[in-house]
Amino acid sequence: MPLIDGIAGPDDLKGMRPAELEELAAEIRGFLVENVSRTGGHLGPNLGVVELTIALHRVFDSPSDILVFDTGHQSYVHKILTGRHDFSSLRQEGGLSGYPARSESPHDVVENSHATTALSWADGIARGFQMDGNTDRRVVAVIGDGAMTGGMAWEALNNIAQDSERPIVIVLNDNGRSYAPTVGGIVRRLEPVRRLDELRVNKNYENLLDWTKRRSYEAGMGGKVAYGVLHSFKKSIKDMLIDAGVFDYLGMKYIGPVDGHRIGDLIEAFTLAKAYGGPIVVHAITEKGRGYEPAELNKADHFHAIGQIHPETGLPIVHERFGWTSVFAEEMREAARKDKSLVGITAAMLEPVGLGPMKKEFPKRVIDVGIAEQHAVTMAAGLAHQGYHPVLALYATFLNRGFDQLLMDVALHRAPVTVMLDRSGVTGSDGPSHNGMWDLSLGAMIPGLKVGAPRDGARLRALFREAIATKDGPTLIRYPKGALPEDIEPVKELGFCDVVHAPSDGSSAVGLPRVAVVAVGSFVREAMKAAGEAESRAAVTVLDPKWVLPVSDDLVAYLAGFDGVAIVEDGLVDGGVGSEVVLGLAGAGAVLPVECVGISKRFLGTATRDSILGAENMLSSDIADAIGRIAARPTAGAAKDNEETSGLRALRS
Repeated sequence: MPLIDGIAGPDDLKGMRPAELEELAAEIRGFLVENVSRTGGHLGPNLGVVELTIALHRVFDSPSDILVFDTGHQSYVHKILTGRHDFSSLRQEGGLSGYPARSESPHDVVENSHATTALSWADGIARGFQMDGNTDRRVVAVIGDGAMTGGMAWEALNNIAQDSERPIVIVLNDNGRSYAPTVGGIVRRLEPVRRLDELRVNKNYENLLDWTKRRSYEAGMGGKVAYGVLHSFKKSIKDMLIDAGVFDYLGMKYIGPVDGHRIGDLIEAFTLAKAYGGPIVVHAITEKGRGYEPAELNKADHFHAIGQIHPETGLPIVHERFGWTSVFAEEMREAARKDKSLVGITAAMLEPVGLGPMKKEFPKRVIDVGIAEQHAVTMAAGLAHQGYHPVLALYATFLNRGFDQLLMDVALHRAPVTVMLDRSGVTGSDGPSHNGMWDLSLGAMIPGLKVGAPRDGARLRALFREAIATKDGPTLIRYPKGALPEDIEPVKELGFCDVVHAPSDGSSAVGLPRVAVVAVGSFVREAMKAAGEAESRAAVTVLDPKWVLPVSDDLVAYLAGFDGVAIVEDGLVDGGVGSEVVLGLAGAGAVLPVECVGISKRFLGTATRDSILGAENMLSSDIADAIGRIAARPTAGAAKDNEETSGLRALRS
């Protein structure tokens, strides 16, 4: 029977012989490749932590000792070793989460999917141990995949280092990468130890080596013989004299570098760290994608995150289609050729957000700050002050971390910064942390921020060009994940919005209620479909605002000429575009029924996009029902005639 089948929990590792642990590691790698290739997921990071995770569970006693993974996508091996072997529905509704999940296991404490937070969690948990007088428990923070580039990690280190008895073991999983190669000053401190056959040593070691060679020559010995003697003691000397950089400066104990693929060395290091009892760093050198040839050969991302692939070759079964992202990538590069003030900024996601082509052509005008969104936003404000126009490209979910900076450093200073938010709205498979559902509500709170949500590629291009020409304040453009739809030609252009669907002559002639549907971004198509489904109940006009935030006075005035309004958006129904339209209508004295269709204020579980939209009552049939409810309600303050501009004239007068 395969060893992996006998692992019901960490205790099953305790009695295994070294050879069995090595065999188990090989089985886990095969298991990961076989299963993740079927479902998609974070393959490369987990292949890199197989031995490391085995050693952790061999030495520490989870869940009494608490393991926190930063980032949480490197927790697949942890799931296997804590008895979760059914990966058949990984990252699918009802299946295993792609991150630690408290609902799955008592071994999962922190549902950690946004990087750089583990050390703060560890500090808080360890302080709790101390306050309880519990001296036997440890908290282990495994931090890697570039998470040490984030400012929050350094804030935590500053606090952890102040107490020599806080029971924290920091495992620095150093694979030299986040999605892409790690950037920043920390790399200069750690990169030279990436080769396991060499050591980064401080001057003490170099001086000792020189002194040994000199004394050996004086004694008539060959220099090579003396070096060989010294080399045989390299491990013990390394432990004493290795340059631990900032950890030394903080006064923290340090073990390493340790070969992160040698289980015996890791067990030895973790045993020492556990016995120490205070803050200590174990520096493990690992290789992303270890043991899987396609990942080892792919130097671009080492199969960081994959869709379904053929396990033998690593080739995708269905090619990913980055249509929306590719439009931005093309526009950004073309605009950079014409405007030398444009600067691209990414937070460790150069290729996924579409800045790769510009980086190749203008390498000095694309800045990767690492996993440091807060810094990226404020740094962009500084660039804007110097006459540049920064374009910050992020996944929508990661803007959450830079909200204060966008509010106080960019918007308050009216800085011409453009934020491009990829993967906005419901994304599904990465669970509650990765749905880009918060940005519209956040953006609605920021004075002076213009927010655009393109319905198609043509509108994305037009909004981007207008955004980078804006000189008096920030702009934000959001677009979804996936393939690019066909362009939608407007029925009529009104300047502040496009009419993309107009009611048939017949529906107006029979006196059906006139309902306007304000559709945001990717929901324009769903709204148009819903308009057709509701045509027997209402005369529906579907509007696509040029800029969805702030809601323009012209749009409010135009809406006041209808018998009712529906707003459809793939963001929070509370505080988003719909809420702003309602406030605008109320402020203008327009009294008419309004229905808001959007995401309820809750964390969405892992599921497909369509499943989530169905559960949130956001499908075209649900929009059609909302139109029907408006049409069925008695209307007050409705337009007195069928002329489109009646409400606009009344409010302007």
